[in-house]
Amino acid sequence: MKLIFSSFIALLLFGLSSLINPSFAQDKSILVSSTTSTEQSGLFGSILPIFQKQSGIQVKIVAVGTGQALDIGRRGDADVVFVHDKPAEIKFIDEGFSTKRYEVMYNDFILIGPKSDPAKIAGGKDIKVAFQKIAEAKAPFVSRGDKSGTHAAELRYWKDAGIAVNSNLNWYKETGSGMGPALNTASAMNGYILADRGTWLSFKNRGDLDILIEGDPSLFNQYGVMLVNPMKYPQVKKAEGQAFIDWLISKPGQDAIAAYKIGGQQLFFPNAGR
Repeated sequence: MKLIFSSFIALLLFGLSSLINPSFAQDKSILVSSTTSTEQSGLFGSILPIFQKQSGIQVKIVAVGTGQALDIGRRGDADVVFVHDKPAEIKFIDEGFSTKRYEVMYNDFILIGPKSDPAKIAGGKDIKVAFQKIAEAKAPFVSRGDKSGTHAAELRYWKDAGIAVNSNLNWYKETGSGMGPALNTASAMNGYILADRGTWLSFKNRGDLDILIEGDPSLFNQYGVMLVNPMKYPQVKKAEGQAFIDWLISKPGQDAIAAYKIGGQQLFFPNAGR
């Protein structure tokens, strides 16, 4: 009887607290739609516990391609989007789905391929020339084909190389998958693939693959974060979402990003406000 009475009192006190202070009962969490590279590289697993401990805000991640992540934001189904396709991000703002974009960090794209290198591209510094040689050799190439930031960059490089690619080419395979699964496909096929360096460094199933092209300035890969417009979608958790953004671009957030390494190698380089 005493236990039942105590439980009743506890529930009554919780209810009164919720009436006096509605935020007491409010779910302090946000949903972030983000690119697969931030998740599959292990970055979120490293930095989110730090933010959550400092803020008390739980961050739930939906990791998809950048195009899909932005579409989730367009539907108002996320509070924050954290992606890496600047032209698409600017369009997102122009369409009224956010009001401000914050640059957070960068790394670079790299062209991965089999060590046998049938297209003879290893050691080059020009991604355009490398893509031309792959097409000329009709060497197997794996594309994410998922409207992600990496896929968008890949298509720009094919366009710059003057090559029209599509799924009808027998050497060009679209997976429609995230970076990790696409790398698995490339490993199984001994094919070429464009990848972000972060996911590659965390990727275990490398098989006969290696980095063949890196260092071209056009391979620069910038990440940005945006709050979904709460004026358009009142359900967006403005305060919590902005708190996450503010932390990412603050010194503690930038330090946490810089501290994440695999095998002594830094995966992402903070550059907020630069």
